[in-house]
Amino acid sequence: MRAHGLRYAAGMTPFDFIHGLQWDDLPAPVRAQAKRCLLDLIGVAAGGLATDMSRIIRDHAAEDFPGSTPILFDNRTSAPATAAMAMATSIDSLDGHDGYNPAKGHIGCPLLPALLIFGQQARISGEGFLTALVMGYEFGARTAEAQHGTCPDYHTSGSWGAVTAAAAGARLLGLDVGQTRHALGIAEYHGPRSQMMRCIDWPTMVKDGAGWGAMSGVSAVQLARRGFTGAPAITVEQAPEYWTGLGTDWRILQQYFKPDPVCRWAQAPIEGVLALRRAHGLCAADVDHIEVDSFHEATRLATSRPETTEEAQYSTTFPCAVAMVRGGLAPADLDRAALRDPEILRLSEGLIMAEEAKANAAFPGTRLARVRLVLRDGRVLESDWMRPRWDAEDPPSDAELVNKFHALADPVLGRDRAEAIASVIDRLEEAPLTALTEHLFRAP
Repeated sequence: MRAHGLRYAAGMTPFDFIHGLQWDDLPAPVRAQAKRCLLDLIGVAAGGLATDMSRIIRDHAAEDFPGSTPILFDNRTSAPATAAMAMATSIDSLDGHDGYNPAKGHIGCPLLPALLIFGQQARISGEGFLTALVMGYEFGARTAEAQHGTCPDYHTSGSWGAVTAAAAGARLLGLDVGQTRHALGIAEYHGPRSQMMRCIDWPTMVKDGAGWGAMSGVSAVQLARRGFTGAPAITVEQAPEYWTGLGTDWRILQQYFKPDPVCRWAQAPIEGVLALRRAHGLCAADVDHIEVDSFHEATRLATSRPETTEEAQYSTTFPCAVAMVRGGLAPADLDRAALRDPEILRLSEGLIMAEEAKANAAFPGTRLARVRLVLRDGRVLESDWMRPRWDAEDPPSDAELVNKFHALADPVLGRDRAEAIASVIDRLEEAPLTALTEHLFRAP
């Protein structure tokens, strides 16, 4: 491979950016957003620990791949690549983590495990960790855009997330430019090109491929450091139109957050149900059935009688029914006893989905839905066109994100430990990374 990659708009290459970004380069809003994303990811990981998906993948990593790398929120260890797989899969087990609309997916989920694993190996500072996190979000956003813009099939976040994780590892372990190019090429070549709509139609624990993306990215870095070679990453080196604005157009500020732990595509319909419920003082018994107009992909979230939390999270009908019955959603509303609630199932199975051209035209930049409640007294109530809450254009406040973090983390970790994690993140640039990992790499 050549010593340097292609040159882009302002002379900045992706390789320059991977290794050259510094804390002093980051505007204050970007620094603050890095901490918000980190807190949210850790909260979702804690909230997902009770799922079968998280338990199985952590057992698999610890028992089948011995090693010395700690597993997130576990007392056991594994090999680096499989520890990364377990971390990302635990986050992905509760579909409440941040995302990026143009990526149709999630940057932080496959990125964070690589940062934690290689950051711990390199004994980096908190400032160094946060800087690498920002680099990863900027790199991951552009890798995702390049893949979606050049590949005809819609692949999961794990596919381009593998390249993102490799970029983070290359930075933290100090790989040279040649090794970095090989790492990215290995990761792209072996990353999970898993078809997203296949899991939408058949929701299971494979979900968004994030675990395998993190595993592939970490493996790629370890291999490249040893001299293993890979073909150049097409998304990085053959799609220059997607690599503009490095260091000036901060994609991390364009992330959305999720108020509810379900697929983002279902969240505009949920908002429509809740808005009508509040405005008219309704309860579920008032409603004969629900109708939703939205974009094609949202209509494919069609599991109306879920048997697992994965099926409930990748559904439009079931979360809308939960929202109508319970006035909101929490992880407990999407698992076990809630899956058998007769009133929720009545509304879920009766919900009518329709594809709407207006919503199709707006996707993926905006996820629109319009809701009608057909009442038992014959009235029909219709919402405006709704967007999900906490989009980048209307983000949550710091207090709202902290409240979400505690709602997910406190029942699992305890209030004191959750408070300690939040406190460390708030001042992480002044501390070593170990100040955070000492709270993360042990069981509740």
